[in-house]
Parts: sequence; C-alpha cells; structure tokens
Amino acid sequence: MNLDFPAILVAATFITGLIWLADAVLWAPKRRQRAEAEGGEAREPTVVEYAKSFFPVILAVLLLRSFLVEPFRIPSGSMMPTLLVGDFILVNKYAYGIRLPVLNRKVIDIGEPQRGDVVVFRFPKNPSVDYIKRLVGVPGDHIVYRNKTLFINGKKVAQIPEGTYIGKGSGLSMSGASLRREILGKVEHDILVLPRVSGIGADVVVPPGHYFVMGDNRDNSNDSRYWGFVPDRNLVGKAFMIWMNWDSAAGGIAWDRIGDSIN
Repeated sequence: MNLDFPAILVAATFITGLIWLADAVLWAPKRRQRAEAEGGEAREPTVVEYAKSFFPVILAVLLLRSFLVEPFRIPSGSMMPTLLVGDFILVNKYAYGIRLPVLNRKVIDIGEPQRGDVVVFRFPKNPSVDYIKRLVGVPGDHIVYRNKTLFINGKKVAQIPEGTYIGKGSGLSMSGASLRREILGKVEHDILVLPRVSGIGADVVVPPGHYFVMGDNRDNSNDSRYWGFVPDRNLVGKAFMIWMNWDSAAGGIAWDRIGDSIN
C-alpha cells in the first residue's frame, strides 16, 4: 500500500493547528476561570500539549517538502550510470513552479522544464508512484529513437564512446554495457546501452503540455517509449543533488557519491 504522505502532512497540520486554535479561543479561558475560582493551577490537557508541540514542526516539514526540497531514494537502475541503486537524492520542488500540496495545482509559474533535466514525476499510469527519468522532449518536439541513437527535430544527438561500463553492487549486472557520453543541448551526461539488445524505438511528436522522458540506462528503463508522455501536472520537481548512497550489495555507504550534483 502506498501512503499519501502529503495528504497525511496536510491532515496532521490541520488537526494539530485546529486543536491549538480551539484551546486558545475556547478551552484555555474556561480553564483559567475555573482555576482562579478553585485557587489552583490551570493545566493543559495532554492532547493540547502535544498539538502545540507538534504543530510548528509538522507545518515546517509540510512547507519545506511541498515548496522547497523533497528527498527521494533511487530503487532501480533505470538511470544508471547517472544515478545508482541506493542513491538518496534531493529534488527542487519550485524549479517548475509552486504547486499546492495534495491538489498538485500550479499557483505560481517560475520556470519550464528543459531538455536534459533529470525530473521526478508521478507515473501517469499510477500517480501514487513517483518515477525519475531524463527529460528529452518538450512540447512540439519530434522525437525519434533508433539504433541506440536519439534524434530531436531531425538532428542527431551526439554520442561519444567512453568504453565499457564496469558496475558494482546492485549495478553489477550492467558490467559490459557500452558507456557513452550524450550531448543533449547544453547538458552532457553518460548513458548505457546494450548493443546486442534490440530494445524499443520511438517516433513521436510531443503534444502540448506534455514531455517525453527516457532513462539513461536506455535498454533497462520503463519510460515514455513504453507508456507515453508525462503531463505537466504530474511533474514533481528537478533532481539536483545526491545527499547519501547506501547499497548493501556494494558494502554500504559510497562516500564518494555524497554531495555529487546531478547532471
């Protein structure tokens, strides 16, 4: 079962805030009057104490997670070699505009997704699941992928061979793949391809308000080639940094990846 964490945060903020407000307006004055009449001390109920303690913390987490930065964990190798299994990343939540939590409605337009961005989005087939891929096509682009090569609006996206990939830990199975540097506009990043695997191609035009995404591990990625486009409303944010990596198959923490920027 997938928990709707934003909804839980909103509900918790509302409930604790409502208890605090009700106490300040209704219950606290009555307690003070009763305590003065009895000559005792007005003690807050336990539920009010907890509400006052947790409300500011929950509110801060809600605001931070909804509008600034949200952490995610990489569960699969679809973005290798850029992101590895066990990477913990940070996602900029305001890069593509300010959106209301739960409703996911954009209220302030700040920026637009660009080709080459590594984006987190709600999977169109199941919005309760978050996916991460590289954005390769913006609205109006003619995207063609054939023979392990990407073409955008009739122009071939350059690839520079970088030898053979050697994986480790959970990515060991990708050892032997062809490692290539892809130049997607102003963004240079590494991809993996399996020359002996036919894979799946694409020949589409990206419709308005949608995006075409692919994994950097081109022959091991469930992406737009299989299920279509990502609506703008499904965007969560832009991945920008690895803050931790834990892969038990690789021996635990990969200290050299901590703090790496995501290109």
